[in-house]
Amino acid sequence: MGFHTFDADRAAKLEKSADRYRYLSREELLAAIDPDAGDVLADLGSGTGFFTDDVAPFVDTIHAVDVQSEMHEFYRQKGVPDNVELLTSDVAGLPFEADALSGAFSTMTYHEFAGPEAIETVARVIEPGGRLVIIDWAADGDGEAGPPLEERYSATEAVDALRADDFEISRVDERPETFLLIATQ
Repeated sequence: MGFHTFDADRAAKLEKSADRYRYLSREELLAAIDPDAGDVLADLGSGTGFFTDDVAPFVDTIHAVDVQSEMHEFYRQKGVPDNVELLTSDVAGLPFEADALSGAFSTMTYHEFAGPEAIETVARVIEPGGRLVIIDWAADGDGEAGPPLEERYSATEAVDALRADDFEISRVDERPETFLLIATQ
């Protein structure tokens, strides 16, 4: 399960707002993150920056983290906001100091990095009281979009993984194809 990455050659597909907002609207993402003007966030698995761009106007800094440099190149060509810093890294290898981030979010990418080492790293870099928002494809979805079902996690599996690193879960919404989870450090 997991550790699937999106084919960078198909990056333009990630910019289709009708497809992306069908499963997560800008408003729902912003409500879940509840950004503050002074926040320093990380978008874990930022891809082309589609959702990074939605959050950027509301925070001080966003680190757009993606393991594929090709995704960052696509983002550069599209245009990166001034307060977005591109970081090519896997989530388990985030180079931030302890408590460096106000929070983090992952939009449809948890299945790409889920694992104890990545969750432990996220727990280390988010400050106490900081929020982690995960929206991802559900293992019990029907598979009409997103990665194959065998590469997905259930909301329960994600909750259990986060609780193992002392995250407190404040919200879990299970939908037909996705789940939304809000946790605090």
